[in-house]
Amino acid sequence: MFSFLLNKNQDTANSFLAEWWPILFGLCLLYIPTFYTLLNGLWSTEEQAHGPIILSLSIWLFFRQWKKMIMESEGESAVSFGWLIFILALILYIIGRSQQILIFEMGSFILVLISVLLIKLGSRALKIMWFPLFFLIFMIPLPGQFVSLFTMPMKMAVSYVAEHILFWANYPIARNGVILQIGQYQLLVADACAGLQTLLTLEALGLFYLNLIHHTSVFRNVTLAILIIPISFTANVIRVITLTLITYHYGDAAGQGFLHEFAGIILFLSALVLIIAVDTLLQYLIKTRPMKLLKTSVG
Repeated sequence: MFSFLLNKNQDTANSFLAEWWPILFGLCLLYIPTFYTLLNGLWSTEEQAHGPIILSLSIWLFFRQWKKMIMESEGESAVSFGWLIFILALILYIIGRSQQILIFEMGSFILVLISVLLIKLGSRALKIMWFPLFFLIFMIPLPGQFVSLFTMPMKMAVSYVAEHILFWANYPIARNGVILQIGQYQLLVADACAGLQTLLTLEALGLFYLNLIHHTSVFRNVTLAILIIPISFTANVIRVITLTLITYHYGDAAGQGFLHEFAGIILFLSALVLIIAVDTLLQYLIKTRPMKLLKTSVG
């Protein structure tokens, strides 16, 4: 029995490689240089460090849905429109790679995947894989001017809230714009601590959580997706307060050294805890609301 299952799995793997290896080889040929450049450049910065995480999670989501996609797409006819998307993707790739326009180069990766699914398996496969493809959008860096436009007001808001919380806790703190003065130390609230890219990263974390949990309640999904924005803001405030307190109690070297990187972990952990807490509260409200309506109708 064991040998039968082993042979069956081996045959499945061989058929998969025989059918998909040219596509996988082509994708590797085109985009391994792109991702290598990103890993040694943009993705090595604190603002864009989420890029490889988003890519890894998207690949995992693809493999998670792969069997379902193959089974439900069986007998589906290919969509010829996929070839137009494929040509557009190649044009974007050539322009992006030659002119170093990352939005074009990385955007073409998503379009190539969409076109391959349409050409090979049809529209049903695209419907099943819509979230992993959508999730990849979060790894694309936004234009600098657009990020700067929204980042400054966000940094001001985070600095304002952090200052007032620490002042309420009797710490000697003052603020000038996005610069916090606590004791003898001055801290600049950087883009990585409260920028638009951080907000989008935490939004991606929340959407990944929603997709993983897969609630049946539309109210619960929509409400949690909306509340991810204030949750992300709160997580940024927690990070800034943590760094400020580390600097105040342990000195500037501790605040800018290992503990600064540790504060980044705190950012994501606090966001995840807040998301789970809000989700639990929503679950409680959904369960208690029908009971209240039932008691009202009975009464």
